Amino acid sequence: MRIGLGAAALLGIAVVWELYKWLGPSDGLVIGEARLLPRTSDLAMPHIPDMLTRLFEPVTRADGSPPLWLEVANAAAVTLGIAAVGWLLGLIVGLALSLVMVRWRLAESSLMPWIVLSQTVPLIAFAPVVRSWGSRIEIGAFEWQDWMSVALIASYLAFFPIAIGALRGLQSPTAMHNDLMKSYAAGWWATLIKLRLPASVPYLLPALRLGAANAVVGAIVAEVSTGLRGGIGRMIVQYAGQASGDPAKSWGPIFGAIILGLLAAGSVALIGGGLRNYRRAEVSA
Repeated sequence: MRIGLGAAALLGIAVVWELYKWLGPSDGLVIGEARLLPRTSDLAMPHIPDMLTRLFEPVTRADGSPPLWLEVANAAAVTLGIAAVGWLLGLIVGLALSLVMVRWRLAESSLMPWIVLSQTVPLIAFAPVVRSWGSRIEIGAFEWQDWMSVALIASYLAFFPIAIGALRGLQSPTAMHNDLMKSYAAGWWATLIKLRLPASVPYLLPALRLGAANAVVGAIVAEVSTGLRGGIGRMIVQYAGQASGDPAKSWGPIFGAIILGLLAAGSVALIGGGLRNYRRAEVSA
C-alpha cells in the first residue's frame, strides 16, 4: 500500500505539472512584483517525458560521452558518501547531547536554547567559513580535505532532529516506570539501558530519518557554497547554467538529488528492521 500510494503521489505531481503547463498563463502567475507560479515555456517547464528521455541521452555530443543518468548517479554516490559521514557525526553529537541533557536537568536548560539557536544560522553563509577554518588545520601528516568541510556542515543539520528526538524518547518513560526501576535498586546507567533507550526507539527512528534527509540537504548546499567538485550539488549549478540551451538536462541532477534524499531517509528503515520489537508506535519528530 505504501508503494502504491507513493507511486500515485508521483503520478499526481506529473499530472498537475502537465496540466499547469497546458492551461497555465504563458507568463506565469504574477501578483504585483511577485511571481507566484512559473512560466509555462519549455525553457522554464520542460515536458516530463522530455526530461525522462534526456536522462538516457549522452551528457554531451562528444564521442564516448556517458548517458546523463550515469553521470548523475556517479555524482549522487559522491554526495551520498559525504552525507553518510555527516549523518554519523550528527548521530554521535545528537545522542551525546541528549544523554547529557537527560542526565542533568540544568544541562537541558542551558544547552537547549543554543541547540535551537544553532539552526538559525544561514547555511549558505556558514559553509565558506567552515571551509576557510578547515583549510588551516594541519596536524602532522593529516591535512584537512574539502570534503570534510562538507561532511561537517551536513552533520550540522543532521544533529538537531536527532538530539531533539532522542531527548524526547529518553524522557518518555512515565514516573511509574522510573519508580519501578528504583524499586529494583537500578542505577542511572541500568535504567538508561533497560528502560530509557528501548522507550526512545519510536521517537528516535523518525528523527534519524529526518537527520538523514537533512544531511543530504546540507551536503548539497555545502557543495554549492564551497565549490566542491564531483558531487551532485556542483552538478546542479553547472547544468543550471546550461539550461538556456538544454533545459531538460538541468533537471537530471535535480531528480538525482530527490532520489538521493529518499534513499538516505529510506535506509534508516534497515535500522528500524532490527529494532522492530520496540517499534510499538512511531512518534513524529
